Amino acid sequence: MNFLYTIFVFVATFFLKIATIFSKKIKLFVDGRKKTFHKISSLKNAKTIWFHAASLGEFEQAIPIIEEIKKNYKTYKILVTFFSPSGYEIRKNYELADVVCYLPLDSKVNAQKFIEIVDPKMAIFIKYEFWPNFLNELKKKEIPTILISGILREKQLFFKWYGGFMRKSLGAFHHFFVQNTISKELLKSVNFTNTTVAGDTRFDRVSKILNQDNSLRFISEFKNNQYTIVAGSTWQEDEELLVNYINNNASENEKFIIAPHNIKSDAILELQKSIHQKTVLFSGKIDKNLKEYQVFIIDTIGILTKIYAAADVAYVGGGLKTGLHNILEPATFGIPVIIGHTFSKFQEAVDLVKIGGCISIKNQAELNENFISLKNDANYRSLTGNINKKYIEDNLGATKLIMNYLKDKI
Repeated sequence: MNFLYTIFVFVATFFLKIATIFSKKIKLFVDGRKKTFHKISSLKNAKTIWFHAASLGEFEQAIPIIEEIKKNYKTYKILVTFFSPSGYEIRKNYELADVVCYLPLDSKVNAQKFIEIVDPKMAIFIKYEFWPNFLNELKKKEIPTILISGILREKQLFFKWYGGFMRKSLGAFHHFFVQNTISKELLKSVNFTNTTVAGDTRFDRVSKILNQDNSLRFISEFKNNQYTIVAGSTWQEDEELLVNYINNNASENEKFIIAPHNIKSDAILELQKSIHQKTVLFSGKIDKNLKEYQVFIIDTIGILTKIYAAADVAYVGGGLKTGLHNILEPATFGIPVIIGHTFSKFQEAVDLVKIGGCISIKNQAELNENFISLKNDANYRSLTGNINKKYIEDNLGATKLIMNYLKDKI
């Protein structure tokens, strides 16, 4: 298996280079990694704590721990690596990190060179990123390594009879902080008992949102005290349902704010053209009387959290096909959240759908039905939103548990 994995990484490296010709995202993926070893050279001989996240969602889980370390252990440098361009490109200038870069592809040579240069005092992996060569190198160097906000599933290779190669790499972890008892039991089934069910650090992060100023003048002007649905991180399949509802079912006193995941100008223009109601773009809002518009398209990034504060109901995209986005941010404001039907990999979504704070839809008819029900019944909205608020409050504390463990290791 070790040999086959090495061949796989070699072949993947070759084909990714070819694919850069056809895909801008893959070009970012490949070209960004060319700069990694130069970037991490600035950390040589420094006391560094290394955080690795697959993408943006996982990085959100690292933030509370990074903030605590920067506050309490000021002599340490922070290295953040990403696997995906969608994480790196948005967070490459993260102010609390000393270096942000791509993780090199998981070859033995890359892993050895990377660990030798950085020589981290600790490595912290987020949720479910497991790279055998990097983990084996960390184990060989006896570098303390932990997993935070971990999620494991029975279908993963670790728990198959032929998954010995991957199971061996789990031995690099000194401790697993997992989100649920299922993950703990799965690890126990392969003889790893160094686990703590700590939950998800994002709960601690989103709870702080309520303490900040979430007001945006232009959003208040647009909303004009009317009922407003905020659709965040939407993909094309989400937007097709939303636009159909707006064009055919929305009432005149119902407003919509759409913050697409893809904010490229051609995609934004296509979305705007598809909407029959009066629509304004964030980039074109200057000198507009915003309260006259029914739909506001946010063609920028970085302000969605504050926009959720103005919502009566939130729709969070990705759950119909591509992968559900963050539902905890709107949930913390105590509002109902509607998502698609593909959410089984997200524990918070599974929980909230089960207890009724989050509503899952499969098609246009279900979206229409739920939008109309929530708009017409303020009491239903309030009860549903309060379920979400209480769920956030009941799941705080993962950061404290992890930091109590780290304080004896840093």
